Amino acid sequence: MAEENIILSAQGIKKAYPLPGGEQFYALKGVSVDIPTGKLTILKGRSGSGKTTLMNIMCGLDQPTEGKVYFAGKELDSASDRERTRIRRTDIGFVFQSVALIPIMTAAENVEYALRLSGWKGDRQARVRECLELVGLGGRMAHFPTEMSGGEQQRVAIARAIAHNPKLVFADEPTGELDTNTALQVVKIFKELNSSQGVTIVMTTHDKGFMEIGDRVYSLENGELQNGN
Repeated sequence: MAEENIILSAQGIKKAYPLPGGEQFYALKGVSVDIPTGKLTILKGRSGSGKTTLMNIMCGLDQPTEGKVYFAGKELDSASDRERTRIRRTDIGFVFQSVALIPIMTAAENVEYALRLSGWKGDRQARVRECLELVGLGGRMAHFPTEMSGGEQQRVAIARAIAHNPKLVFADEPTGELDTNTALQVVKIFKELNSSQGVTIVMTTHDKGFMEIGDRVYSLENGELQNGN
């Protein structure tokens, strides 16, 4: 079997927060994960398990108390704040549970805005159309978020996240506010993006139903890794 290409590796990650009296609370207790390129990796766990803390550290929004994060072969946590910001803007995409679309912008304008923020140099209008068509919304480009269902809004958010060709997309509970059928449609889009576009996706979820869909699944509980595959 061919060896997997790992785009991100988090090794021995600990995250401590100070408590009154000089004590410390460890949200993460020595977690190590590898994210394979072009695959869907799932971080599973209940609220408070540490999965969102781990995701924030892996994308450079937060720094570990101990441990190292390597992204595309470079040590992320030792980079300057400015460099980490640049990486998040150009090399990483984000999908949020709350969707976070700009309500006064159409679907196309939301995606195009992300391209402008990333400094995209190509034909922005062509790329906007391409990405919205990839998620099945080529006919909804001129619609505002309030004119769309929750599932459609999340698909716009996915198009926005992949528009600038990021190396890695983080999706934090992207199906948390969707019904089961719509949630499955969203995850199906992730898998299609894996196969057709080579997009690497890391998704957090507390839904046990997605365990078999991920190419690699890590389960977290009380800041510790329970299993991985």
